[in-house]
Amino acid sequence: MKKELTDRQQAILTFIEQYLQENGFPPTLREIGKHFGIASTFGVKRHLEALEKKGYVTIESNASRGIAVVHDDEYNSSVPEAVKNEHFNKIPVVGRVAAGSPILAMENIEGSLIIDPSFIKKAEDVFALRVQGDSMIDAGIFEGDLVIVSPNDKGRNGDIIVAMLEDEVTVKRLERIGDEIKLIPENINYQPITVTDKNNFSIVGKVKGVVRWLN
Repeated sequence: MKKELTDRQQAILTFIEQYLQENGFPPTLREIGKHFGIASTFGVKRHLEALEKKGYVTIESNASRGIAVVHDDEYNSSVPEAVKNEHFNKIPVVGRVAAGSPILAMENIEGSLIIDPSFIKKAEDVFALRVQGDSMIDAGIFEGDLVIVSPNDKGRNGDIIVAMLEDEVTVKRLERIGDEIKLIPENINYQPITVTDKNNFSIVGKVKGVVRWLN
C-alpha cells in the first residue's frame, strides 16, 4: 500500500497527471515551480523525491521531462485508461539539439510523447522534434509545435523534411533540381537555403504529422 500524501504532495501529483493528460508529456521542474510558486527547482525536486519514495512517481534524472506517474489497482488516477493500461506508444521528444551530437542523443531528449497506437503503430519508427522558429508557418507548423518524424523515410521532392545542416537542425520543404538541393521555407520573410556543402548536410527524416496544444 502506498504511503499517504501531504496536501502539497497530492496537489503536485494531481497537477502532473492533469498536465500529462492535456499535453501528452509531463511538466518540467520549472513549470511545476511556476504553477505552485516554488522559487527554486531544488524545492520542486524535494517534493518529487518524496513522491518517488512513496511510490507515486518515477524520475528519470537525465531528461528535463523525465517524470512518470506510477499506477496500480490501489490508486485511482485521472490519467486516461489507455495510459493506465499502457496501451499506448511513447516516442522520444527532441528539444534543442546540441551541436555535433546525434539527434537522438540523451542530452537532446526532453521527454516522451504519448501517442495512441492507431496513429503510430511502432514507437521505434518515429521521434518527435520540437520546432524552433517560424519559417514554416504557411505550412501550418508553428514554433513550439511537435513534428512527428520518420528517420526511415528521407522524403521526396516537395516533402517537408527535417535536415541537419552544419550541426543545425531545420524543418523545411525539400526541393531537388538536378544536382542542386534547396531547403524551402513556408514563410515569405525567409529565403530558400541552397545546400552548398553536401558533406555537412543530411536528411534526418520526413515529417509525418504535427502535434499542437492550444492554450
